[in-house]
Amino acid sequence: MRTDLHRHLDTPLAAVRNLGILAHVDAGKTTLTERILYLTGSTHKRGEVHDGTTVTDFDPQERDRGITIFAAAVSCTWDAHRINLIDTPGHVDFSDEVARSLRVLDGAVAVFDAVAGVEPQSEAVWRQADRYGVPRIAFVNKLDRAGADLDTAVESIRERLHPAPLVVQLPIGSEAGFTGVVDLPRMRSLVWPEGRDTVEEGPVPEALRDAAEGRRRQLEEAVAELHPGALEEFCAEGTLSARTLTAALRDLTRSGDGVVVLCGSAYRNRGIEPLLDAVVAYLPSPLDVPAVRGTRDGGEQERFADPAAPFAALVFKVNGTATGRLTYLRVYSGTIGKGETVWDSGTGRTERVGRILRVQADRHAPLELAVAGDIVAVVGLKSARAGSTLCAPGAPLVLEPPTVADPVVSVAVEAVGSAEAEQLVSALTRLVEEDPSLVVRNDPETGQLVLSGMGELHLEVAVEKIRLAHGLDVRVGRPRVAYRETVVRGVSGLVHRHVKQDGGAGEFAHVVLDVQPLEDVPGDGGGATRFEFRSTVVGGRVPQEYVRALEAGCRDALADGPLGGHPVTGVRVVLTDGATHPKDSSERAFRTAGRFALREALRACAMVLLEPVADVTVTVPDDAVGGVLGDLAARRGQVSGSVARAGVVVISATVPLVELFGYATRLRSRTRGRGVFTARPAGYAPAPSTASTGTAAR
Repeated sequence: MRTDLHRHLDTPLAAVRNLGILAHVDAGKTTLTERILYLTGSTHKRGEVHDGTTVTDFDPQERDRGITIFAAAVSCTWDAHRINLIDTPGHVDFSDEVARSLRVLDGAVAVFDAVAGVEPQSEAVWRQADRYGVPRIAFVNKLDRAGADLDTAVESIRERLHPAPLVVQLPIGSEAGFTGVVDLPRMRSLVWPEGRDTVEEGPVPEALRDAAEGRRRQLEEAVAELHPGALEEFCAEGTLSARTLTAALRDLTRSGDGVVVLCGSAYRNRGIEPLLDAVVAYLPSPLDVPAVRGTRDGGEQERFADPAAPFAALVFKVNGTATGRLTYLRVYSGTIGKGETVWDSGTGRTERVGRILRVQADRHAPLELAVAGDIVAVVGLKSARAGSTLCAPGAPLVLEPPTVADPVVSVAVEAVGSAEAEQLVSALTRLVEEDPSLVVRNDPETGQLVLSGMGELHLEVAVEKIRLAHGLDVRVGRPRVAYRETVVRGVSGLVHRHVKQDGGAGEFAHVVLDVQPLEDVPGDGGGATRFEFRSTVVGGRVPQEYVRALEAGCRDALADGPLGGHPVTGVRVVLTDGATHPKDSSERAFRTAGRFALREALRACAMVLLEPVADVTVTVPDDAVGGVLGDLAARRGQVSGSVARAGVVVISATVPLVELFGYATRLRSRTRGRGVFTARPAGYAPAPSTASTGTAAR
């Protein structure tokens, strides 16, 4: 066994907790994280979000905006347990960052505002945790605020999140007079005197004894309903011991059948110690979670959290820094040391681990080894991406990567100077490596470089990162919609004669064309360039090689239509007659004739402009349906149906793509952040303002 492995196992796997802090924006996640770091001795000064002095919000944009944008990992020690903690973003635009973190965590603390209760994004991240099967405990924060009410917040958890909330504390005082809590399992008081960071333990205040006993009884009954072992003792003894109650709460938390609810005020440093005790007592260690499953040679394989097993880890974040590329990973099994070689399942390549770092936000401590259960960063990997599996070369394995949501908002980006264009492409490539929820593509029809993401703030942050990190001046605008043109009423018998005599070899081609609309292809909607060409000429009046050249010329003419120079689609061309010259006819002449003949025919046809449309599914709370339907109508959306489900309505509609720019922000505004939507391309449909005759200006 490696000599350094003993040092790592001084903190056994049973004493490791990998957890995330989840919440709606401004619920107090980062402040809670700062208090945990301060209380555990990891920092010596309490950081404040409003002062820009927090450890986890270290990025300049986070400090300027006062919100968490990037998930930050920190480590601390409490009661001989090592806690690896990830402070996640609370804004909906960065939900993909939360999903990548949840994929590698064993537990989480969900933070709720004592005034607002369950807010939209806290509901969204709760569902994400459900998807990954992550056990949670709840912390109702800001109990010192005016209007704070623990019972109301707990009821919102019950109604909107649908777990069984198991409240283990009773507040002492309310609003500005909140000074402590009654610990119901142990029936003791925990008080934080004003101006002091330490907690004072004592008996339950006499004025709260009846209320505390009533709450304790409610807790026992709720636990007995859910836990067979607790029910047996409750029926036999009429009560539950502190030991049985604690064990039952741990089982219910880890199974997801209940959620332990604590309360406090992170800003005032009240309630942090019992929260940490609850993390240690109720949330699972790497040994308590099921073995990670992966695929190998087409079959499924399990890897247990065993330092002696073959190495397997999942990359969940990549971050470029001034000192190198950091690859964040969760080690699921085995041990890896610096200088060792790992196999990257994503690229099929082996790479060497240069250094291993214990991460403390933007600070790092070197490690010799990383073992099962660790969350660390490594330096030296060149091609690993978020979602890649790293494993021992002799024991390959592919773990399921985090899901990546489809982007919903796009902007066009371009460098101000032509000399910076190549630098911009390089910067965007690096940005996408770090954030898989961003997509960069070059629109072949508009020629624009298009950046797509989860929301307008997401894209704003990404562009600002390019400006700050790379010193590039970037222009941002809305992408141009790729319009197309099609024929709605054709022409027959159009005669075109191409004759060219300039002293040398001449050119001659005589053609008669019918141009008609092409019937729609099911499921296409005009998305592809649809064109059909055939010849009905008989008797060899036009040789086959000239027919092929004529078709090529017609295809050339489809590149720019008469309405606005957009590509033409949905056209059938039939060559009905033609003539040749024994000397001057050639493939070149017929190709030129085809190009000019079809352009002339299209100007004579009735044309319509087509715009791209998307099938949109909007999920909104039932009290916001009217406003959302009105907004869709204003955006020229055609609603095709709606379905009511448990407090929400799912609306299906077809909306022009150009009208979806800015829709994410508008929808959140109309639904107080609770509305979400997905969109997928649905082909093309006629645009409302278009010329219907063939005489439109080019």
